[in-house]
Amino acid sequence: MTKTKDEVLAEMITLRHQFHQHPELSNQEFATTEKIKQILTEWGISIIPTTLKTGLLAEIQGGKPGAVIALRADLDALPVAEQTDLPFKSQHKGIMHACGHDLHFSSLLGAAYLLNAEKEHLKGTVRLLFQPAEEAGHGGDQVLEKHVLDGVQGIVGFHNNPNLPVGQVAVQAGPLMAGCYKFEVTVHGSGSHGARPEKGKDPIVAQAAIITQLQTIVSRSIRPLDAVVVSVTKVQAGQTWNVLPATATFEGTVRTFTTESTALVKKRFYEIVKRVAAAFEQTVDIDWSVGAYPIHNDPELTAAVIHGLRTQVAVPELTMAGEDFATFENEIPGVFAFIGSNGAVGAADWHEPGYVGKDGTIAAGIDYFIESAHSLLEYFETKQGEQHVRN
Repeated sequence: MTKTKDEVLAEMITLRHQFHQHPELSNQEFATTEKIKQILTEWGISIIPTTLKTGLLAEIQGGKPGAVIALRADLDALPVAEQTDLPFKSQHKGIMHACGHDLHFSSLLGAAYLLNAEKEHLKGTVRLLFQPAEEAGHGGDQVLEKHVLDGVQGIVGFHNNPNLPVGQVAVQAGPLMAGCYKFEVTVHGSGSHGARPEKGKDPIVAQAAIITQLQTIVSRSIRPLDAVVVSVTKVQAGQTWNVLPATATFEGTVRTFTTESTALVKKRFYEIVKRVAAAFEQTVDIDWSVGAYPIHNDPELTAAVIHGLRTQVAVPELTMAGEDFATFENEIPGVFAFIGSNGAVGAADWHEPGYVGKDGTIAAGIDYFIESAHSLLEYFETKQGEQHVRN
């Protein structure tokens, strides 16, 4: 007997509580993957073989031919010790779904059941990506490198947002979340006795000068209307009070919304670090890596999704936080949205030990996935029809 939407929602909330109690870190989502695979198999939804270590791909083939689209949710938790009063709080010490990914994949599971129940009426194929390692480990890169999304014409995802009221959908074409870049710098000087600094080349002084000058990138190189952040978040040097060290290190992050800003910041960063170090007769090693690219929603697909949503859509506030979904948008037209998950005054934000994503988010997440799937399949059907007319 086919379950009603209310029955599916109740089941997803129960499952979400179980998943929340048993979170798993990036690339370690083994039990989560197996549980999801078991549920989908019981529902008669096909699991598509991949070479992913964790995470999975499933597929619902519609009764009529059409486009291939994907719905994506992430699986991993964070190394954060939960500090909430939830009756279903984490049972894994030092690990917590502090970003609410359990809300994401519970929503996708619910949408999978309901879409599968109507598959005979679907014009096209809906793939269900339960992605590993969004937080760490570049799960999006793993998915693309292993050709998991080959043939997909459009992809949809969402992230819960505890700053918005539960269930509120916020989405727009263009930018939504920033690109996230990590830098690590080692300054090489030469050590000496703290009382005889002239016998060495103090890397701490050079490090301090570099960090100070890095702040001029945003204030003097970036257009005031462009949002950019350059933050030094970790500084280390020395082992004791009376010895100048031979090296000093610092790390941090850069956040941007455009490739142009990213290129400019990176260029100025390297110039400043190398030239200031040289002024102190020292050298540097720089490591610059990508955490996530900027989220930039496809205009046409976003318009189609917004048109198909039954709830009123809010204009999102851009955030400097990053999201691995951008990796897919670099290859596949995509739409990413925020769905409110708390909204209380002073509610804890993503990655905080007191974060609470409310169960009501799941109902909105299910609707968002289902309505977006319908919209994208219809969009590609219409586009194909227009091409046939032109031909």
